Amino acid sequence: MKLVILDRDGVINEDSDAYVKSVDEWIPLPGSADAIAKLTQSGYTVAVATNQSGLARGYFSQHDLDAMHEKMLALIKEKGGKIAHIAWCPHGPDDNCNCRKPLPGMINEIRDTLSVPDDTICWMIGDSLRDLQAGAVANCRTILVKTGKGMRTLEDTSNALPVGSHICMDLADAVKLILATD
Repeated sequence: MKLVILDRDGVINEDSDAYVKSVDEWIPLPGSADAIAKLTQSGYTVAVATNQSGLARGYFSQHDLDAMHEKMLALIKEKGGKIAHIAWCPHGPDDNCNCRKPLPGMINEIRDTLSVPDDTICWMIGDSLRDLQAGAVANCRTILVKTGKGMRTLEDTSNALPVGSHICMDLADAVKLILATD
C-alpha cells in the first residue's frame, strides 16, 4: 500500500481565516480533484486529516461538515479519484486532545482504520507547519504546498519545516513529485 494523507483546507479547497463554514463556502482549488484522481489511478490510497475546530467553536454543525465532505467526495469521484478515509479533529486548540495537528492522532487513526502496515511509506501534504509536524512525528515524508496558508508558513521565519520537507506550488505539483519519487 502507498498512502498519501492530505490536509483539507488550503490543500484541496480554498481556505479562509473566517473558517469554511458551509457547503457553499467549500470551494475546490483548481486541479485538486484531478490531482487526487491521478494518485488514486496510480495505485495510491488517499486519506484526509483535517483540524475542524469550527465545530468546537460553534461556527458550523456536524451536518454542515458532513455536507462539505459529501461535496468533496462527489467531486473527486467524478474525476476518477477516491478518498479512502477522512479523519477530522472537532476540538478547539485548548481542548488537550490527541488528534489535533501537530499531534499525530488523526494520522494514527487513518493508519489503523485502513490497516496500513508500519513499514508503509506515507506522505503528508499540508499548507501549515502543524500539518508537516504531525506528518514528521508519524514518520511521513512531508510536503508543504504554497496554496492556502502555505506562503504565510514559508514567510514566517520562526517556522522551521521538518528536515527533508519538500515545497511545492500546489497539490498537482506535489503529486508530480510523489510519482517521480516513489
